[in-house]
Amino acid sequence: MNNIIFTFADYWWVYVGFIVLVGFILILDLGVFHKNAHEVKFKEALGWSIFWVSFALVINWFFYRFSLLKLEGSPELIPQGLTTAVYAKQLAMEFLTGFVIEKSLAIDNIFLFIIVFQYFAIPSKYQHRILFFGIIGAVVFRAIFIAIGAKLMAYEAVVIFFGLFLIFTGAKMLFMSEQSIDPESNWFIKNLKKFIPLHPKIEGQKFFIKLGKIWYATPLFMALIFLEISDIIFAVDSVPAIYAITKEPMIVFISNILAILGLRAMFFLLSGSIERFKYIKVGLAFVLMFVGLKMTYLNHAFGGKFPISWSLLTITFFISSSILYSIWVDAKHKAAQEGKEK
Repeated sequence: MNNIIFTFADYWWVYVGFIVLVGFILILDLGVFHKNAHEVKFKEALGWSIFWVSFALVINWFFYRFSLLKLEGSPELIPQGLTTAVYAKQLAMEFLTGFVIEKSLAIDNIFLFIIVFQYFAIPSKYQHRILFFGIIGAVVFRAIFIAIGAKLMAYEAVVIFFGLFLIFTGAKMLFMSEQSIDPESNWFIKNLKKFIPLHPKIEGQKFFIKLGKIWYATPLFMALIFLEISDIIFAVDSVPAIYAITKEPMIVFISNILAILGLRAMFFLLSGSIERFKYIKVGLAFVLMFVGLKMTYLNHAFGGKFPISWSLLTITFFISSSILYSIWVDAKHKAAQEGKEK
């Protein structure tokens, strides 16, 4: 029996339909709501954040109903000992857990966004445009990674390799001090500048500007390229992390893309106060190590599948605890500073 229920060959129309729906929303986003470049304020960012999370939950509900319908017509796909409703709920829970993992790991991207925008001196009103096109590129590259992962994760040795890689990455994040990021030292950026002349000034929201007969790339384009390269690096962690939760490429793809789509709004929502969450990386490190442990040991220890509800609770605990501890430390530090001033 095929372990994959929603194969791409049979359900390609779901992928296409989802991409068309997302494309329509993105066109509305840039062509209507952000037609004119402007600084995204907290209230607007909060509204979009609520929209994208709500959108993901609605898609999750439709996926649950879709799974229920599929399983009712193909009861042979249901693992022994489970009912149709229970297995459909398990698949929906895998979807939600994958979304939470990617959403959590995306917080690390926000630190990078802030550094890159500061480095290239990108005004706030143009940051949304860069992130918009960065998201489109991220969707394309994630789709490629997920397609490759669907093939590779069928081999036990590959699963173990990525599990150990995630444990190592989490431990490195936990114990090593954060290194400074210098876009100018990036190999791709340095070589790109040999082929594309760089204009030192920002010219509105343009990525390119023509002076005489020569086209020049503006700092907006360089910032976009650096963010795209960085997302490819981040995908090496996040895609295997979701495959540790589920074997269904459809769940990996849709939950991953939904989390990425809300990244822009989350950036504008948290960018002004991200320094308050200095211990969030500790929570992310434990999430990566936990997911790696699932791939290398826990799934085997629990008869091939670590309980998905336990996974969701564990991941939520690590992230929420690191956020709450960060807020507590920040409040304690401010109270101490106010005490000294008095």
